[in-house]
Parts: sequence; structure tokens; C-alpha cells
Amino acid sequence: MTQLDLRGTPCPINFVRTKMKLEQMAAGEMLEVWLDAGEPIEQVPDSLKMAGYTIEQTIADLDFFKLQVLAK
Repeated sequence: MTQLDLRGTPCPINFVRTKMKLEQMAAGEMLEVWLDAGEPIEQVPDSLKMAGYTIEQTIADLDFFKLQVLAK
């Protein structure tokens, strides 16, 4: 599983970087994106779903979230 640490990255840059990384990956590969609480975890999953990506799960860690997304 590929990891992408976007903690401290503001919206919408975090979505753009996530989408660019997913576009470089093979279909079916899993990307784990690390996002801050608040706007990032509220906005990025919705934007990815609207772009046609599948969110496998969201895991709350100590002070951030791990968003697992399938590449298409």
C-alpha cells in the first residue's frame, strides 16, 4: 500500500495531490492518504467520490485520519 502524508496541506491542494498520485497508480492499487481533522477530512473524501474513486475506509488515528482509496 502506498502512503501519501498530506498533514498540514490545505484544501484544495490536498485533493489535487491525492488525485495526481492516484492517476499515477495502477487500477486496484490502494493509496492511504494521511489528512488533518476538520476541512481536509470533510472535503477530500467527498471530492474523491465525485471524481469516481472508491473510499475503502477511513481510520481515525491519534491526531489525523488515514483515508484508504482505490486507484481506478
